[in-house]
Amino acid sequence: MSNLQDLTDRLKYQARLIGFSKVGIAPAQSGMESQRLREWLDQGHHGDMAWMANPHRQDVQSLMVGVKSIVSVALNYYTPHAQSNDPDRGKISRYGWGKDYHKVMGKMLKQLCRWLEQQGDQVQTRFCVDTAPISDKAWAQRSGIGWIGKHSNVITKEYGSWVFLGEILTNLELIYDSPHPDRCGKCRLCIDACPTQAIVSPYVVSAPKCIAYHTIESRQPDIPPEISSKMQNWVAGCDICQEVCPYNRRPVHTTIADFHPYPHNLHPRLTDLAQMTETQWDQQFRSSALRRIKPQFWRRNAQAVISAHSPT
Repeated sequence: MSNLQDLTDRLKYQARLIGFSKVGIAPAQSGMESQRLREWLDQGHHGDMAWMANPHRQDVQSLMVGVKSIVSVALNYYTPHAQSNDPDRGKISRYGWGKDYHKVMGKMLKQLCRWLEQQGDQVQTRFCVDTAPISDKAWAQRSGIGWIGKHSNVITKEYGSWVFLGEILTNLELIYDSPHPDRCGKCRLCIDACPTQAIVSPYVVSAPKCIAYHTIESRQPDIPPEISSKMQNWVAGCDICQEVCPYNRRPVHTTIADFHPYPHNLHPRLTDLAQMTETQWDQQFRSSALRRIKPQFWRRNAQAVISAHSPT
C-alpha cells in the first residue's frame, strides 16, 4: 500500500508540475453514468451527434485492454476578457478564443504518460482529450475533480466550470480519490438563464434546443427560427449558463499563455463572418478548435444572428 501511495502522490505532483490545474484518480469500473447516458440517448437529446451512441462510451474497459485506473485532469482556461455587447459583433465561447485545447492538452498528457510509463517495465497508458468515446465529465466527478452541474458542465471549487478535461487510462492500480459531492443545491440560475430552455431538467441538456449545438455541431443548412431568434449574438458556442453560475463569479486567470485569445476571435464583426471565404477561414482558424466549424456554417451562424436583428 505504501508503494502505491508513493506512486500516486508522485503522479499527482508530476501532473501539477506539467501544468494541470487539478488531477484525480478513479477505478476503471463502469457506474451509473452508463445508465444515464442510455436514458439521454433514448430521449433523443443527442440530436444528430450519432457518435454519442458509440457503445465504447458505456464501457471504459473496451477502450484499453487491462485498464485498471482512470487519471482525470482539469486545465483552467479562463482569461480576463469580456464578451462584446455591440449588436454588430458576434460572440464566441471562451473555450475557442485561443489555441486548440486538443493540441495544448494532448502535448501535456503525452508528457505525463511518458513519465508514468517510466515507473515500471509493464506500465501501459492511453490518453484522451476528446479523442476517444469516454464520458470525461463522469470520470472527472468520480475522480474528485469536480461535480457535474445542472448545466451538465463540470464545476470545480477552485476554477468554476472554466476547465478543459482529459484522461489517462493505465493498467496500474493506484490509490483512488472519492467522488466529488454535488454542490449545486437548490440553485437553478443556469436553468432559468438559458434563452432556449435547453436545460430540460436539472443535469439534462437537450442538444436540439441548445445554441452551442446548433452553432458548432449541427450540419443543417439553416438554424431553426425558434433558436435563431434567441441566439443573442452567439455564433460559436454559448456560455450563458456558465456566466450566471455562482462558482464562476470569482474566476482564476489561467497560467497557460496559449489560451489567451487570438485577436480575431474577440468581438468578430458579424458582416465579416457572414461573408467568410474558404481562404479566410483557413488562415483565421488554423490553430483553433473553432476549425471544427466549416466556412459555410460560420456564414450560416452569422447570417442567422443578423436576420434576427433585422426588422420583419
